[in-house]
Amino acid sequence: MLTKGDDFPLHQTPEPVAYAGTDRNFYDRYFFNGYAPDGSGFFAVALGIYPHLNVADAHFSCIRNGIQYNLHASRELCMERMDLVVGPISIEVIEPLKCLRVRVNGEGLAAELTFTGRAFPIEEPRFTHRIGPRTFMDYTRMTQNGHYSGWIEVDGARTDLAEGTVGTRDRSWGVRPVGASDAQPHGHEVVPAFFWQWTPVNLPDRSLFFHINADRHGAPWNTRAVIVPDGAGQSQDGIEGFLETPSATLQSPMQPGTRWPAGGVLTVQRPEGPLTLTFEPLQRFQMRGLGYTSPKWGHGLYHGPLVIEREDLVLAEIDPMAPTLDNLHVQIISRVSTSDGEIGIGGFEQLVIGPYAPWGLTEYRDAG
Repeated sequence: MLTKGDDFPLHQTPEPVAYAGTDRNFYDRYFFNGYAPDGSGFFAVALGIYPHLNVADAHFSCIRNGIQYNLHASRELCMERMDLVVGPISIEVIEPLKCLRVRVNGEGLAAELTFTGRAFPIEEPRFTHRIGPRTFMDYTRMTQNGHYSGWIEVDGARTDLAEGTVGTRDRSWGVRPVGASDAQPHGHEVVPAFFWQWTPVNLPDRSLFFHINADRHGAPWNTRAVIVPDGAGQSQDGIEGFLETPSATLQSPMQPGTRWPAGGVLTVQRPEGPLTLTFEPLQRFQMRGLGYTSPKWGHGLYHGPLVIEREDLVLAEIDPMAPTLDNLHVQIISRVSTSDGEIGIGGFEQLVIGPYAPWGLTEYRDAG
């Protein structure tokens, strides 16, 4: 089947662009978040394409006065991967790798948000993780901090984005668990566990990115820290102030009775000496608003030709250890201070499922 993508040099296999290899869990995804300099006015957007599942879905979230407003949409893909529209949510690529626009209009929620990158995106190390013989993850992700302009409207009340609104966007593609869960067990005595932390930080003149995936014993299987000065281009090696290193550690206590971070201290080793960043929590965002770990709106689940739903969450009433596990995954917007004397702001994303020995977690869902 020929589609719009076949008129562009995008092919990765001998087949038309509509076909993405043979793994049913292949996906292609956009993510955005943004916040004012004081941590208020948070919003986030996601849009995913699942070629083998014939599904596209999208989500928009914003937080106002302690309520997280979520808009979910899902449609049949019909094999056309170049139409970045899912019901009331759309993405326009204005200038690839630099400027994109998001539009939202449905169920009392509306927005027009323009993202402009601060520097060329970074490419993270390829995420490849197997459980026994089975590929659990195999994907590439690029990440970029940037500035936002635009507005958001909730039930008729429109608010322009505050001056200095910043955030992060990423693009990832490859293989992840998507759609209906695989009921086939991984094998005898295989203990499910997942540990993830991610801290994209916007500093006055540069961006810092850190992430870690670790096994249940605390051994990292994918980790790196990157510092990127504003305006850095594609050839970043050799640019003054650019740093890429796996030598970074994050000390992060949990909020009592949860698996949410209570702040933390990140230490990045540099040739001139360590850089430390201290995270002070300002606001919590539940990632289920974008479909992550959501029982109903999980990524790639089939809902029909087109289904749209609004979901309002009172953040103070969220059960952090709900049996469905859909509240474990959070982003904590944080004020960040550095040992270089900078004050910035960023996200602290965390998802910990199953045992994790360094924190004394021994069960699938025991709290810290």
